[in-house]
Amino acid sequence: MKTIFITGASSGIGKATAKLFHSKGWKVIATMRTPEKETELTQLDNVTVLPLDVTDDEQIRSTVQAALSLGNIDVVLNNAGHGLFGPVEAVDDGAILRQINTNILGPLKVIRAFIPYFRAKREGLFLNTTSMAGLTGFPLSSIYNATKWALEGLSECLSIELSIFNIVVKTISPDATKTALFTSADLVSHPVYDGMIQKMLGGINQNTDPAEIAEVIYGAATDGKDKLRYPAGGVAKQIYRRRLDIGPEASRQETTKWFLSLQDT
Repeated sequence: MKTIFITGASSGIGKATAKLFHSKGWKVIATMRTPEKETELTQLDNVTVLPLDVTDDEQIRSTVQAALSLGNIDVVLNNAGHGLFGPVEAVDDGAILRQINTNILGPLKVIRAFIPYFRAKREGLFLNTTSMAGLTGFPLSSIYNATKWALEGLSECLSIELSIFNIVVKTISPDATKTALFTSADLVSHPVYDGMIQKMLGGINQNTDPAEIAEVIYGAATDGKDKLRYPAGGVAKQIYRRRLDIGPEASRQETTKWFLSLQDT
């Protein structure tokens, strides 16, 4: 029986993934910041719930050790993340650091904690949940996008660096999913941009079910393909294909025209 270790499993994509892998006969180690509040996953056989705040270095160390003491781990899914939206000029340093610590340093530190284990057994798979925001540029989410681009870049580099140990790295890039990303995000206000922020956020359709993203994650974990990126959801696939077809410069110009139009509506 294979085992997956998941961060950010308390809701949304993380919880849907935990439930799907459990239904497929996997053991699941589901981690979250407040495991004492979890009432569903704790009732499932072969699911272990552990505490993990990916911004807490000591907890990363202790939770990874606790997970490894339970037996073999085959897949690590870095799913924990947080949103930050607003103009760069209005974002304070504290918000920027929280975003970086959660979205890029957190996954990086979890990966570093597991590499020696995977290296010793000469196999393992890291799956990193990025975003369609890690595949193209969007306005008013620059810091969030930057962390997702960083995670995409880190993953690509590690997919090469760790290949000598038969360790595989892949990314999952969901589109706007029915999660609490936008409602729980840090939303930074500025009078010059506020109207455009509201129009932009109001135009985002969170139509993709987390279960659909979980299916993509399961496919990436089990397909055995030498493939790095898995856009997840119809919009993410369209954006990625469009960027590849017309090139990043043309894609940027299209997005700029759309953003400028927000000032006229």
